[in-house]
Amino acid sequence: MDLISVEKKWQNIWEDNKTNSFDYDNLSKKHYVLEMFSYPSAAKLHIGHWYNYAPSDSYARFKRMQGYNVFQPMGFDAFGLPAENYAIKTGIHPQDSTLNNIETMRKQLKRIGAMFDWSADIVTCQPDYYKWTQWMFLKLYENGLAYRSEAPVNWCPSCNTVLANEQVIDGSCERCNSTVQRKNLTQWFFKITKYAEELLSDLDTLDWPEKTKLMQRNWIGKSIGAEVEFNTDYGSFKVFTTRIDTLFGVSYVVLSPEHKLVDKLTTPQYKEAVNSYKAECSKINEIERLSSAREKSGVFCGSYAVNPANNKKIPIYIADYVLVSYGTGAVMGVPAHDERDFEFAKKYNLPINRVIKGVHGDELPFTDYGTLIGSGRFDGMTSLQAMEEIINELSSKGCAQKKINYRLRDWLVSRQRYWGAPIPVIHCEDCKIVPVAEKDLPVLLPYNVDFTPDGKSPLEKCHEFINVKCPICGKPAKRDADTLDTFVCSSWYFLRYPDSKNSEKPFDSDKINKLLPVDKYIGGSEHACMHLLYARFFTKALRDMGYINFGEPFTSLVHQGIILGPDGNRMSKSKGNVVSPDEYIVKYGSDIFRLYLMFGFAYTEGGPWNDEGIKAVSRFTDRVEKIILKQNSNASGNIESEKELNFARNFAIKEIIADMDTFSFNTAIARLMEYTSSLYKYGESVSGSFFNQCVKDLILLIAPLAPHFAEELWQIKGGKFSVFDSGFPVCDEKALIRDEIEIAVQINGKIRARVKLQADIKEKELKETILSLKDISSYISGKEIKKFIVVKGKLVNIVL
Repeated sequence: MDLISVEKKWQNIWEDNKTNSFDYDNLSKKHYVLEMFSYPSAAKLHIGHWYNYAPSDSYARFKRMQGYNVFQPMGFDAFGLPAENYAIKTGIHPQDSTLNNIETMRKQLKRIGAMFDWSADIVTCQPDYYKWTQWMFLKLYENGLAYRSEAPVNWCPSCNTVLANEQVIDGSCERCNSTVQRKNLTQWFFKITKYAEELLSDLDTLDWPEKTKLMQRNWIGKSIGAEVEFNTDYGSFKVFTTRIDTLFGVSYVVLSPEHKLVDKLTTPQYKEAVNSYKAECSKINEIERLSSAREKSGVFCGSYAVNPANNKKIPIYIADYVLVSYGTGAVMGVPAHDERDFEFAKKYNLPINRVIKGVHGDELPFTDYGTLIGSGRFDGMTSLQAMEEIINELSSKGCAQKKINYRLRDWLVSRQRYWGAPIPVIHCEDCKIVPVAEKDLPVLLPYNVDFTPDGKSPLEKCHEFINVKCPICGKPAKRDADTLDTFVCSSWYFLRYPDSKNSEKPFDSDKINKLLPVDKYIGGSEHACMHLLYARFFTKALRDMGYINFGEPFTSLVHQGIILGPDGNRMSKSKGNVVSPDEYIVKYGSDIFRLYLMFGFAYTEGGPWNDEGIKAVSRFTDRVEKIILKQNSNASGNIESEKELNFARNFAIKEIIADMDTFSFNTAIARLMEYTSSLYKYGESVSGSFFNQCVKDLILLIAPLAPHFAEELWQIKGGKFSVFDSGFPVCDEKALIRDEIEIAVQINGKIRARVKLQADIKEKELKETILSLKDISSYISGKEIKKFIVVKGKLVNIVL
């Protein structure tokens, strides 16, 4: 079969017949299958695109054949930094390069043969999409979930621009290698922390990989403890702790370099050292500062705080491992009972006061719970008892309270970049923050903008964009010069697909409430703590605003693995190990390439590329084609052969259904290979009518995995278009009940005979029959049988 021409033929037929269009009038058995949409940063699909989209399409086709009304849309996550950086290097406008890439990728995606419903296509950089992204911003602002505040950012003094954490390599700018500084800028935030508890607790309701749920739990980082107030001569500060039972062991406290009290607390004697330390800290991003592998450093500021537990004065240090954006920006140091504090105290020769005693061992630091010592009237209490008592006593004095803390920070969405959705806000000296009216959306991103990095947001330099009249007072005002983080665009796109042409609102609530949440979401695990968390936040916020009636966007989630280079490393141009799918598709066709991706790798794991496997898959499809086109005119067939083939057929059906539902494509194809071998083995000795039934099921079984190939064979065999409307085979469980079973007989673990017996044979009769076998009796003659082990339906092991 000429698969290349066959694939073109069926892709045209599917498009002409709108075969993949979703039926919006039949939602009783809907199944929303969604792959994370692609970013058009390059003009060609790479192996990663194929590995995400082709196998997941096979799952979608399988569900369609099971009778589900499958909605499988596709679009493009088109805003973002790569296109802007490419424009800075080449001078090609990001809009031009992005739209050109999208056109190319759309054609390539169609060549996969996926059943994407292109009538629902979305492109996030187009005004008809980002108008509603801006609408989302306004609704969050109206509901108190968007606010403006000062925040520290990474600043490159050479490029004069803000850098994302990912653009800071070892404290330097990835573009020019200059030392990066930390500086404060006024930014927009989304109040995701309002949903911290719900985001955490609702993870238990989701069919997601446990590792991903754990990553989100850790990212949200719930801690139950207490907030304790420490007084100084220049005001007080609060410390959050989960171990208030160790409060009597506090020998120092640490403030973040950015803490508002640092300058007041720093005495003249230590000012130079503290300022120098603060300057060094400004060059380090938060990820590095929190690294457990990094050596802890700090500097004494010259002032002291009072421990409210015992009224002792303790030194105040400034250290980079404390972040002003996390907790209160201050921590208490208990070196006897915390590993980090112990290292810090040893380095700076600070007291180490043990206040918890364990049952066994006295080695410090002792980090478990135990019994209190050196803690005044609380001595002798267990840690849990003391926590309650200490909080109660300090609460009565007004210097402590129970507190739940979360590691999760509010989402900073401002970007001082060009290629993104403009923030729909006007700033007026008199009226302050003025949201753009909904009737004036979208705030269009201007084309003629100088986006060369020079320390200003590119839009700030576009005078026709930035300068406007205040819609309230009519005085000169300015638009917000920042653009939205591209994760904002992808935090609601799954809601737009079903109603992508709606020009009056982002989506029709009735339609969305019937079609969502997404039943199966497929994409990379690298998005666990950003996109997946942000999408959950948006969904909950929109639910609370009354626009939707569900609180989770993705009911079930699957992560695909990564196809590595032939050398076992991640594919990279610099390593010279990039494998292009194009050459294989030209040679073998997309169905063979798809089959190999599914057979050669466990979908959720991936692995190193080896093109020997694709040749074997090609040979397998040749065998399938040959057996399907084979003629069998037998009027009747051998009963035993038909029983065996019927068993193989229904066993394959049952196993393949289970494999497809769990994305175990490699084992599903292995079952197909086994079934194909059974057809070759028994095909000539069964009746023609039964053979044709079995061959028909083979086409239906392979259809989701090789769609063009199956459509062609289905047509050749006289099937009605389309094979995907024909229904997936259903297992006849009765065919899996054998009248006879083959039992392997072992003696001391080594197989000595095989015997066919009635499936319902009793164990006493089984033993008598086995021991009377000629092949067995000669081995056991005159020997004592110590054990007679029966594994029902499979084997017998005689231990001598």
